[in-house]
Amino acid sequence: MTPSSEDLVRALPHVLAAPKDGAAISHLCLRPARNERQFVDEIMLTKAQGIPGERWMTQPWLRTEDGAPHPGIQVCIIPQRVLELVWHAGSEVLHPGDTFAADIDTSETNLPTGQLLRVGSAMLRVSEVFNDACVKWKARYGQAAYEWIRNPDHRALRLRGILCSVEQDGEIRTGDVLSKV
Repeated sequence: MTPSSEDLVRALPHVLAAPKDGAAISHLCLRPARNERQFVDEIMLTKAQGIPGERWMTQPWLRTEDGAPHPGIQVCIIPQRVLELVWHAGSEVLHPGDTFAADIDTSETNLPTGQLLRVGSAMLRVSEVFNDACVKWKARYGQAAYEWIRNPDHRALRLRGILCSVEQDGEIRTGDVLSKV
């Protein structure tokens, strides 16, 4: 069941009250192909390949001017509280496909572009690329969730989460803590 506009308005204060730092990660997810999800307990991150085995190298949705996969979309992090509003484990609705969820405030104020993040033995950098929810988000989670994410008043809140580049190779595991550096 998709959330209503009223559900989302009521949930916003709870979403905004997420911790500012030190969030355990959950739902490690690989996307080897479009609309395919594999939930795993650990993921290797590399600066050169993003997440080896994922479609970033072969089917990125954003490329640099020279045609290479854009490094700013290697890792996707969704706020845990937003994920819980739209997706429930075991449901027939497809998981959004973010690399992981974390109970953290992903707003521009808390995690500005360029912010370094440590998770497991890897280091990430918050990208300038804005995650605005695509038409798949609308189809899966409903018009209200789509409009809530894309509301111009919510842009700085980054409710759909953040996109990151890998700055230091490393491994992440479910339960590792995401921390600002």
